Amino acid sequence: MIATSFVLLVAAYVLWKLSALKQAGKKASEPWKSNDAKTAGRDGLEFPEIEPLNDFDYTKVHPIQYRPFLTMPHVSMGIKKMSRNEWIRIDHGYMNRIKERQMVMREHAADAIGTSDIVNPAIAELYEAIMVNHLPHRFPTMFRIEGTTLRNLVTGKSHSINIEELSHADMLQNLGESVEEDFYIMCPDEEGEIRLQGYIACFPGGFLSRAKVGMSMREIHQPVPGYAERIGKGADRHLQRLAPGNYIERMNWSLQVDGSDLFRLDGNNFYPEQGEEKPETEQSVDLSTSYLRVEHQTLNRLPKSQAVIFCVRSYLTSLADIKNEGNGQSLLSAIKSMPEKLGDYKKRPFWCEAVYEYLGAQ
Repeated sequence: MIATSFVLLVAAYVLWKLSALKQAGKKASEPWKSNDAKTAGRDGLEFPEIEPLNDFDYTKVHPIQYRPFLTMPHVSMGIKKMSRNEWIRIDHGYMNRIKERQMVMREHAADAIGTSDIVNPAIAELYEAIMVNHLPHRFPTMFRIEGTTLRNLVTGKSHSINIEELSHADMLQNLGESVEEDFYIMCPDEEGEIRLQGYIACFPGGFLSRAKVGMSMREIHQPVPGYAERIGKGADRHLQRLAPGNYIERMNWSLQVDGSDLFRLDGNNFYPEQGEEKPETEQSVDLSTSYLRVEHQTLNRLPKSQAVIFCVRSYLTSLADIKNEGNGQSLLSAIKSMPEKLGDYKKRPFWCEAVYEYLGAQ
């Protein structure tokens, strides 16, 4: 799901970027400029100004009910500009999911955390951007800087913000148990091609991060149906024009029909190129543990390292809740309208009959 998500987000950015430039009458080589107010970060660089939520009580905040599925014969890109204020989302499920993330990092450290000499400067820059410049300013009722530490007033834990005394794996782990978002860090190589070099990925939706390290976007997305047709070799060139301080977002979704755990290395995707075959008979589906899995995805660029940060926040909603809110038929239509190869990639043949019957029933 992450691979599909990233390619569609980049494809959407390319099309949106070109459209915006055309409408503005600008040359395609100019970076798209941000109009957000700026404030100086700890390192002296300017960041979009953060609006503090001074009365924020996470226990009273419900998860955003994203419903990105649409009745159309293709997956909607739905890209738009967003404020840096919305980069990190927190709601009443925070404590439970932080505990789940801590468990994943204990039991699957090699899959959840990825560092290297190439990406380490970007990891340190991302760490300061989140732990120093964002969390204590956006959520002052939850995070407070005390000397050289950031104290989490909800969990009671304190994390050093002195990057000189932390390993880069420590930085990623601290991020992983402070926020619910996963971060995939894409760094330009010597030729300017952006490659995945590091990550904190506690909730990957069908994406084996460490197997993709060092790959370009084209290499990562080779299994994704429609990649070459959508953006091909031009994707990297356009992505390089994403200017620091700009944030873009989109949504992606899939079905998860075998439980509510968010850590999925490849369970939600179908990979025929790896020798997988479609089932002769549909897998057994427990509809009481079947979910709509939605990802809120963002792209932004760090100003010093020039790394591109692909950020993913995952949400689960039971199919029962989807039906109860009156969206069962809309979801059914969206599933049926997927092109065949994309439907296969999202494992539609494995569960479609049971899900169709359930969503279509009155």
